[in-house]
Amino acid sequence: MAEEAKIVTAGNVSKWLTENEFEHESLETDRSGVEIIKVDRDFLIPIATALYAYGFNYLQCQGGYDAGPGDNLVSFYHLIKLSDNADRPEEVRVKVFLPREDPRVPSLYWIWKTTDWQEREAFDMFGIVYEGHPNLKRLLMPEDWMGYPLRKDYVSPDFYELQDAY
Repeated sequence: MAEEAKIVTAGNVSKWLTENEFEHESLETDRSGVEIIKVDRDFLIPIATALYAYGFNYLQCQGGYDAGPGDNLVSFYHLIKLSDNADRPEEVRVKVFLPREDPRVPSLYWIWKTTDWQEREAFDMFGIVYEGHPNLKRLLMPEDWMGYPLRKDYVSPDFYELQDAY
């Protein structure tokens, strides 16, 4: 039996982006009902700037994940619109799918300063390069570490050299 394609209903943020001619794709909402939009890396800065101007003034989380060996790496951003007159804040998750051979994406540090260490962690663990980040270097692994430990195709070294471990 062939798998049926699901029809995804655009959420409020996606509708607003479409009305304002921002190129994106609506993905299925997560289990909490949070709207997810897919953005091309070339349009991330304009869309993130527009979302900030639209009221998404809080970046709750930024991270990365590996969709599988040989598949894309993903950089995601969970944004929240904080306001005094809302019972529940509006949320949206922005995802940028990157080819593992060239996982470059613009840094959003200049819009939300909270991406600083979060982008560094995704760089360190997945090798996603955040272009324009003011201090993109390893955060958790030693500077001379080879590879990116959270990639699904990562091969652990046979031994670990412990330096200055007293």
